[in-house]
Amino acid sequence: MPEPAGVTVIGAGMAGAACARLLADSHVPVRVLERSRVPGGRLAAPQLGGRRVDIGASYFTVSDDAFGSVVTGWQDKGLARPWTDTFDARPARRDESDSGTGPMRWATREGMSSLIRNLLDGLDVTLHHEVGPLQAGPRGVGQDGGDGFNSRVVVLAMPDPQAARLAGSGPFSQLQAQLDVDFDPVITVTAAWPKREWSFHNGVFVNDHPAITFVADDGARRGDQAAVLVTHTSASLAQRHLADPDATIKPVLRALADVLDVTGEPIWTHAHRWTSAKPVGRHAQSFLWYPIGDIGGEYLNGSAVAVAGDSWCPSGRPRVESAWLSGTAVARHILENW
Repeated sequence: MPEPAGVTVIGAGMAGAACARLLADSHVPVRVLERSRVPGGRLAAPQLGGRRVDIGASYFTVSDDAFGSVVTGWQDKGLARPWTDTFDARPARRDESDSGTGPMRWATREGMSSLIRNLLDGLDVTLHHEVGPLQAGPRGVGQDGGDGFNSRVVVLAMPDPQAARLAGSGPFSQLQAQLDVDFDPVITVTAAWPKREWSFHNGVFVNDHPAITFVADDGARRGDQAAVLVTHTSASLAQRHLADPDATIKPVLRALADVLDVTGEPIWTHAHRWTSAKPVGRHAQSFLWYPIGDIGGEYLNGSAVAVAGDSWCPSGRPRVESAWLSGTAVARHILENW
């Protein structure tokens, strides 16, 4: 069994990466476990058609000064750039315009997952590691087995439904009860055409449509002007096709033609299922802290399980920034009590 880490972070998305980065920079032993083959979580940006495509979070915004400082660092390194403050809307919900100005949306040149790779640079990260239900014992919180782990603190950086599965039962049953924010599913359909032939700019919110909710011009987002659109389905369409994501491709292409006049046969298409994509609510605090007391006659001094993620958002809406704030808040709490 590997040497016990002070903190084990499970989940290499934005919340987990932000937590691990601050702990490592503060000289707390930390390791990151991720079940996927690549880090990023819902900031995934796989290679499709010879280029990276953002199939998870479409962009991020900045309102917090501390997060803004991190973003400035990414900008200085050429990782992130201001994209647009205006998206189209079809149909418009306001009489005077079919577009609206909002906060600056930021994008990346190498995919949103490049930000996660930057945060995790130099850290102890194990990919493709499947974690089962957590257990508690004299050595801390963790998982038994040949490749198991035991840590003083385990951080579950993931959506509530996934964290609830890992919490298991027994000493963690009360923790499960607090993981009560539901998540909507989304299927992301990416399609490429021979050339750019659409009338909207950057992105468009599709209001009150049964099949699609948002379409991003990935060529504009990346800055290479590739003729690639990334479409996010409605939760209802995704729910019907979770077992077969490819079944959403035809209805999505029909919706693009009907709503946005995007016609012609795409060169290639790709569908990705997000079972827990968008929180439908939010928690009233920045993270959950669950200390472990007397278990089986052994007192686990200072041991705890924490939960972090974008839904742990006391104000505003769950977003990329709220995930960073949640992961950072957990790390600061650990440092204050280490």
